[in-house]
Amino acid sequence: LKVGSPADPDVAVSALITRGETERVSEWIQQATDAGAVLTCGGIIGDDGVLRPSVLDGITPDMSVSHTEVFGPLVGVAAYDDFETALQLANDSRYGLQAGVFTSSMAKGLRAAQVLDYGGVLVNEVPTFRADQMPYGGLRDSGNTREGPAYTIDEMTERRLVIFQG
Repeated sequence: LKVGSPADPDVAVSALITRGETERVSEWIQQATDAGAVLTCGGIIGDDGVLRPSVLDGITPDMSVSHTEVFGPLVGVAAYDDFETALQLANDSRYGLQAGVFTSSMAKGLRAAQVLDYGGVLVNEVPTFRADQMPYGGLRDSGNTREGPAYTIDEMTERRLVIFQG
């Protein structure tokens, strides 16, 4: 991934919002490696102040990078032998914006869509996909509303009813 200025259209990763946020993510990476995770790439802050895209392998549920939204260029990997355990651990979160499952089994993909308690569950797709005509929103600490055309119409209709009732 090309790192640099957000003004460059070829850049995929740029600086976090503040130096403090960059340091926080870097500290979380260090905490995870101290607790046994393996940093397979990245984890360094360049001379430009940008944290390089990072991958941590072997994260565990007790690590900050596992149970709290990172909002940084970091992916954590945790392997599981039992699919139901993985679904249960994914649901054990105060967040619920979007989840993604990568599998060659359609049955597992459908099971994930039924069981995961998120605003959206994507199968074999990057979990940040969104189209404007789709409902979009989260659950728990990731939000409590939806956005998209149908929800906008519902909101406008409710407002008109209130206005006309008064």
